[in-house]
Amino acid sequence: MTSPGRKAFYSIIGVIAALAIVVGINLLAETRLSNAQVDLTQQRLYTVTSSTKEVLRDLKEPVTVRLFYSRRLGTLIPIYGAYYDRVRELLRQYQSLSGGKLKLELLEPEPFSDTEDRALAYGLQGVPIDQQGEQVYFGVAGTNLEDDERVIPFLQPERERFLEYDLTRLIYELSNPKRPVVGVLSSLPIDGDPRQSMMTRGQQGRPWTIMTLLRQTDTVRNVPLDTQVIDPDIGVLMVVQPQNLADQTLYAIDQFVMHGGKLMAFVDPYSEAEASTPGPGGMPPDDVSSNLAKLFDAWGITFDPKTVIGDLTGAWRVRGKPGDRVQAVDYVPWFSVRDGLSHSDPATGDLSSVSFGAPGAIGKKEGASIELTPLITSDDKSGPIPAADLRFPDPAKILGAFKPEGGPRVLAARVRGELKSAFTGPPDPPQGKERPPNFPEHKAQTDGPANLVVIGDTDILADRYWVRLQDFFGQQQLTPFSDNGAFIANVIDTLAGGDTLIALRSRGESLRPFDVVDQMQKGAEAKFRQTEQTLQAHLDETKKKLADLRQGTGEKDGKAQAVISPDQRAAIDAANHEIIDTRQKLRGVQLELRRDINSLEKWLQVLDIAAVPAVLTVLAIGLAIVRRNRRARARA
Repeated sequence: MTSPGRKAFYSIIGVIAALAIVVGINLLAETRLSNAQVDLTQQRLYTVTSSTKEVLRDLKEPVTVRLFYSRRLGTLIPIYGAYYDRVRELLRQYQSLSGGKLKLELLEPEPFSDTEDRALAYGLQGVPIDQQGEQVYFGVAGTNLEDDERVIPFLQPERERFLEYDLTRLIYELSNPKRPVVGVLSSLPIDGDPRQSMMTRGQQGRPWTIMTLLRQTDTVRNVPLDTQVIDPDIGVLMVVQPQNLADQTLYAIDQFVMHGGKLMAFVDPYSEAEASTPGPGGMPPDDVSSNLAKLFDAWGITFDPKTVIGDLTGAWRVRGKPGDRVQAVDYVPWFSVRDGLSHSDPATGDLSSVSFGAPGAIGKKEGASIELTPLITSDDKSGPIPAADLRFPDPAKILGAFKPEGGPRVLAARVRGELKSAFTGPPDPPQGKERPPNFPEHKAQTDGPANLVVIGDTDILADRYWVRLQDFFGQQQLTPFSDNGAFIANVIDTLAGGDTLIALRSRGESLRPFDVVDQMQKGAEAKFRQTEQTLQAHLDETKKKLADLRQGTGEKDGKAQAVISPDQRAAIDAANHEIIDTRQKLRGVQLELRRDINSLEKWLQVLDIAAVPAVLTVLAIGLAIVRRNRRARARA
């Protein structure tokens, strides 16, 4: 038998051993498992993508990221507090994955403090939170060793689905501060036409606004239409209205893509810009379509240069022909897209509308292995129009013959996949010319998935479809009315950022809606809205009847005055009671509308409060029963 003193000694030793084990486990977790995590969110919100890991792993120099956040903002508006928690935790993951090259600073800018001055110096946006003018901040500022700066002035929860993209792009640009080089190969005078400039005193010959916009952030180089080689320094190549390009130029574009270059191709079944530009003889050219048929066919892309897409939903109103009784007509080849913008891609996720002028549809060739992801699609009320009908257009006639059919069409898309060259080898150089010394070695296919964007319209770049130019006391003012410029700039940003940024798409939002509650509310509204409308109509009718009763008139001493008989007074009282009764019924309908939702909320509260303790109680009882059974078996 064991003495009581020895039992007490063994108990003390056991407690000490248990404490030692707990402390040891905590120390082990702190040193070995500090970076371990389990993401149980449905959309993997707290799981960093492989693209971000690649950016952090390849950091060329240390980067410092400063997160400025005013706690008062989260106190007054809790949604910002929850969003700050996600941003902070995501940046901490970035810091852990960077191998020490990313430094994170969490700063709280108090009013009139040095930290607030730093936030303002970086260009962060202060937002007034009260009538006294106190400003709050919620932004990110990043710097590298060369004092380059990148900022996100204010983090909006509405853009949460692109949070990882925005943060990773900021870090990527600090690690690669060199401005992207964009090459432009165009049959249209998008960079200005000196001949027109001389004839029209500079108005028609100036560069298109999109070129001015691109030069603010990128290095832009013009590429000749007869080029045999695309400069390898060019990161993104814009090919606009490629008409009748020689095989040597097509080969240069093909090999640029085969060697890993990023292509943004603008093709068009009917270029309104070219159709409105007089040729050498004073008349516009007969053929204003463009295509990259030889390259597209080899890459698995389809495009019909003879068919224009019209859209009834976003059609622009234009003047009818002289003599028409209807002065304004929906011109379906010109339209703005709103609902057809992809909200899962950073290039289009924040845009409101993009305008087109006689675009064509992009498609995937049957059996092709490429992945075609739509960026912009037309509405359900879209349909085909022969491009020939637009040469001498009659808006009313085109509208009368238009048939919306076939559903939405893809107007702009990302194309990703391993591509094969459209050529078996380099074509012979043009007659009288030699191959340039930097002529690349022929590649039969891409080394990995290629990334390009194809847009079925060139007029998307033209000023008339997205920006107004006004003279303000001698200064030219540009006022965008559509997001065409932002769309082009966003696409180039994602392409210039390489495959890592292209792969970052929408990640969803941490603030999830109550889908069941929403569905119940919609069902309840559909159920009770008709009753509410009937009661409201009856209420309006009774009010009108009451007004008529109160307008009883008569004459006394030759003067008109209101006279209400006892019968009218009784009718007025009855109408008043009826109005009160109807209003009570309306309130009852509104309460009925909320009854199911309130009931669900109560059940959720009960579950939140009682479910976890109940589960723990059941588990404890179950463990007690198991232990008792084991002891009983041991005694037996």
